[in-house]
Amino acid sequence: MDGRPRAVTVGLDGSAESRAAVDWAVREARLLGLPLRLVHVRKPVPERGGRASPAGTDDRRHGDERRGAERMVREVAEDVRARHSGLDVIVEQLSGRPAEVLARAALGSEPLVLGSRGLSGIGGFLVGSVGLSVVAHAERPVVLVRAGAKAADEYEAGPTGTPSAAKPFRPVVLGLDAEQPDEEVIGFAFAAAARRATSLRVVHGWTPPAYYAYGLSVDLELHGDLMSQETSTLTEVLRPWCAKFPDVEVTAESSYGTPGDHLADASREASLVVVGRRNRRSAFGTHIGPVTHAVLHHSAAPVAVVPHD
Repeated sequence: MDGRPRAVTVGLDGSAESRAAVDWAVREARLLGLPLRLVHVRKPVPERGGRASPAGTDDRRHGDERRGAERMVREVAEDVRARHSGLDVIVEQLSGRPAEVLARAALGSEPLVLGSRGLSGIGGFLVGSVGLSVVAHAERPVVLVRAGAKAADEYEAGPTGTPSAAKPFRPVVLGLDAEQPDEEVIGFAFAAAARRATSLRVVHGWTPPAYYAYGLSVDLELHGDLMSQETSTLTEVLRPWCAKFPDVEVTAESSYGTPGDHLADASREASLVVVGRRNRRSAFGTHIGPVTHAVLHHSAAPVAVVPHD
């Protein structure tokens, strides 16, 4: 933590995807009983080099951009306060490289929420370089929300087949590595399901060791033995968490195949997908792991990426 009060923080740049992120962050702040922090990052004005622009053209342009950004943030904050009375809304306008500033903002966030463009015509995200960099380096959970996401999408369908906020939340989906489970990731998913009063669907994908793989397709008994072992391991990992969250109904699925594919399928009926990302201390690159990368690009639901050691 960086000394600031706990809050749900959202990166705001005026785009449709960041507005969707604000709406999701508002709902999460109300579920958590925390303030909402709106953060807008302004890139620093570049130092002048070469010939100066005529009659201070650059100064006027940068001034117009700054005032436009300030107006946008103010209008979003006023709109949130008008629609959600009682919600404490904090506004921060910061300067610097967006990925670096937002990664630092995550330190005081529960969680940090970012928008991501939706892929045209199909479900999933288009995660930009800033979003990937923040996910790769933030030390607190980061949630990616797709442009066009609506509150109703997180709820079960009503009698007409259309999702409705009058219905219960859809399940929270957790992608779990049963061989290397992490308490931060599991705890985040159970808590998210508990505050939504919904179930938790745990998805575990596995592939056999290389020396088994050749004969697996024809050896059904071997396939069954491996499946039983994986299911048993998954059950043992979840046992203490089920005891800690007795009101959360848990279904666990251990399936042969690529975890990212199973999670993308499960996301279509989820209110939130939770995956982990192993901490790497390097300041370079956007290494988030193949499963998390696949989920970020193909999930139909918001995705929470929880860093862990």
